[in-house]
Amino acid sequence: MKAATILPALATLLISSASLQAQDYKKLHQEAIVIDTHNDILISTMEGLDIGKDLTGKTHSDLARFKKGGVDVQVFSVWSEGSLGKGKELKYALAQIDSLNAIIRRNPEKIQLVRTPQQLQQVVKQQKLAAMIGVEGGHMIEDNLDYLDTLYARGTRYMTLTWNNSTSWASSAKDEAEGTVPNPKKGLNAFGKKVVQRMNKLGMMVDLSHVGEQTFWDAMATTTKPVLVSHSCVHGINPHFRNLTDAQIKAVGKNGGVIDLNFFSGFLDPNFEARLQQFKTKHKVELDSLEQLHWSGDNRMSWAAKKYPQEAAALRPPLSLLLDHLDHIVQLVGVDHVGLGSDFDGITSTPQQLDDVTSFPLITKELLARGYSPKDIKKILGGNFLRVFRANTAS
Repeated sequence: MKAATILPALATLLISSASLQAQDYKKLHQEAIVIDTHNDILISTMEGLDIGKDLTGKTHSDLARFKKGGVDVQVFSVWSEGSLGKGKELKYALAQIDSLNAIIRRNPEKIQLVRTPQQLQQVVKQQKLAAMIGVEGGHMIEDNLDYLDTLYARGTRYMTLTWNNSTSWASSAKDEAEGTVPNPKKGLNAFGKKVVQRMNKLGMMVDLSHVGEQTFWDAMATTTKPVLVSHSCVHGINPHFRNLTDAQIKAVGKNGGVIDLNFFSGFLDPNFEARLQQFKTKHKVELDSLEQLHWSGDNRMSWAAKKYPQEAAALRPPLSLLLDHLDHIVQLVGVDHVGLGSDFDGITSTPQQLDDVTSFPLITKELLARGYSPKDIKKILGGNFLRVFRANTAS
């Protein structure tokens, strides 16, 4: 065959191969049960936004975009920063759950609350979004085990023992790292161990994102069920206090738990904060002016990102870095102990290409490109979380 004939044939073959690969990742993504274990959009719904409408450009998430991104199961985070005080934290948590229930009532053909693995699979088969509830911060039980029961009865299926703030019974990663633990000592006290035990009994997953190292080890010594780390990354790649050390990752693997990776640039990329600070310094005059107008830090950065889009885009790490964190966990403990916990609508910066919930298929594409088998990709996309969910609900 002449070279003039070979070249067009080769080009056609390459185009066909690329087209087949694109179809393969989209088909695989559609076949998998895609589960995101952490999304903060409920805070926006408390401020009046309706995720039944198109919120493109305003949020990372809405019901139509969940569908477009192939998300089958979304764990909606119930969160507060812990400053409301006794008598108010639980009420605020329940108000957020009410907000989710209102969304479900308005969109019964699109979304349904699930409480068990069996319900989850049924709703996914119906091609509706299976909604789950995760409470972010043990302070929301207000030192009362009965409140834990209340949250479970309302559909909560995991709770982080702390958020950035410590409770009276558990120290947070932030406080442990900064030496600001308010309690006599780090870790879980006797009541904190009772919280873990009650969660095990109820079938509520113990979530170890945000907890301090001593709290982590105390919880691991107390739990009788596999744990969840719903939205954290790898300390060995980026030594941020919110990330897990190799020893912690190995402990989660031994326990049978799962670590779901956070998409926040600051947890993924050790150089992100330095780039961000340079950006802030360069535009300090404008940002300070907005602060004087009482704009929040997130709103100031959102404004600056829109005004200087090329500079803002350069701050974001590549998508490949998220996959590097995933590879690290797989190399340490195997493919059965990693998943995805985006933190969409709770974070201000994501890797390039992961612009919102419609971007999830790109992760499937990258996993295929890195040589992961379809079976293992299905585990990462949701199967591993589903296994842990089942193990916690089993008597």
